[in-house]
Amino acid sequence: MIGRRRAVLAPVLVAAAVLTGCGSGSQGGGPARISVSEAYIPLPASPTDAAGYLTLHNTGGTDDQLVKVGSPDARQVTMHRSTATSMAALPELPVPAHGSAAFTRGGDHLMIMGLAHRPTLGSTVRLDLTFARSGTITVKVPIKPLAYRPSDAGTASGS
Repeated sequence: MIGRRRAVLAPVLVAAAVLTGCGSGSQGGGPARISVSEAYIPLPASPTDAAGYLTLHNTGGTDDQLVKVGSPDARQVTMHRSTATSMAALPELPVPAHGSAAFTRGGDHLMIMGLAHRPTLGSTVRLDLTFARSGTITVKVPIKPLAYRPSDAGTASGS
């Protein structure tokens, strides 16, 4: 009887172990691994407010979410979504496993308000990107000409 229980119990334990790795947001490739590219701030007309754009990449096997953006160089940084007729605050930005999410002109973007210093071409603004699973990544975002498009932009420096 004991041998029969073990024979029935063994497949159940194997199935439980496999299913444990299939939790919400996990695609079996390990933790989220976030990097940032194409980060830039177009030179703003305002001495204190600007918009920011960047692309988030997740090469890991677990979904993540950007939940907060801060900066020691600004009073406040908020995430927004623009449509043809409105702009609304975003509470978070999902970054899927093995995928990306972006803040782009005309779409989701960062509003950087209360800059401590007037932005100049070539200067940088530090952004602290806080993720639900991956913690905080610091990025130095360069100020670019107003008409700049990131087609040739490299990966931003993060730490």
